[in-house]
Amino acid sequence: MIIDFHTHTFPDRLAERAVGALAESAKIHNYLDGTAKDLRRSMAEAGVDYSVLLPVATKPGQQEPINRLALEINQHSPETGLISFGGIHPDNQDYRRILQNLAENGVKGIKLHPVFQQTFLDDIRYLRIISCACEQEMIVLVHAGYDISHPHCEYSTVPHITAMLDTLKPPKLVLAHMGGWNNWLEAEDRLAGRDVWLDTSFSLLPLRHTPHRADVADSSPAHNRINLNTTGEVNRCQSECSSGNYPDTDPERPQRPHVTGLSRPDRQDGKNPDTELHLPQEAFLRLVRKHGAGRILFGSDSPWGGQAETISYLKEAGLTPGELDAILGGNAAKLLGLRTISGSATACC
Repeated sequence: MIIDFHTHTFPDRLAERAVGALAESAKIHNYLDGTAKDLRRSMAEAGVDYSVLLPVATKPGQQEPINRLALEINQHSPETGLISFGGIHPDNQDYRRILQNLAENGVKGIKLHPVFQQTFLDDIRYLRIISCACEQEMIVLVHAGYDISHPHCEYSTVPHITAMLDTLKPPKLVLAHMGGWNNWLEAEDRLAGRDVWLDTSFSLLPLRHTPHRADVADSSPAHNRINLNTTGEVNRCQSECSSGNYPDTDPERPQRPHVTGLSRPDRQDGKNPDTELHLPQEAFLRLVRKHGAGRILFGSDSPWGGQAETISYLKEAGLTPGELDAILGGNAAKLLGLRTISGSATACC
């Protein structure tokens, strides 16, 4: 059984525009077209049984259509293999009602994206949402580390993650991108071994950069990046850190290293994954062994990562058969409350 814990889709009428705008913003090539149909095709080809959809509300109010769609998707999960999490924004004052409604309707978790939602992870608004989600026994999946579209934003880098973990002890917290995209060395030092799950999304495969795509979206300066949520509505991030001006000048905060040829002296291989924008297999395997394979989840970040390609990476990474089975689906099935029958998974009532 294989479960992809980190995927994204958009409504058919909006998928081309949404994926095009995001690909333009990040200057990367997408593997799929962003529709549920294309994701299901990829699942069939890669042998994926379930994919978890992770919508993001980029402003208050967007959670309503997002969550209606999530409930509709989940009604057909046994046939489609698609399981949708819910969306919520840190400025939702009625967060308790939103989370309770999601839980009562069987939604397994929520997705938080501090960069797109322009809120530090240890902000009280997130802390109260995470705490309430814990009360509802929901999974909380968080974008961790930097974001390729906003490379200077530190909303969810390791210091903010550890500050949140020092305040709360969420039992079902998943940190995307192996604990911190382009922040992996600090994630290994400060997060490995803690009581969290890490997913592999957007961390294992080399980036496939594309030339300028003027046919898809208009050019945007760094301070005016284009983000879209699952409703396809455009949100222009105009935070200070999007233009490279990080407002937090706390001298005690560990500073991000420059990404030009830096290598850690204690790394015998001489490679720093934070300069390569993906985890080489030896760095990935080291992090898995330090954190524990029982807390790693396969995630492709489709349409930005390929499901078959990520599975191939995992199969060639030097994992033991037991570690591979756990990462590809066993860990996710337990976290989602799915039961396995003859190699497949079914929803647990």
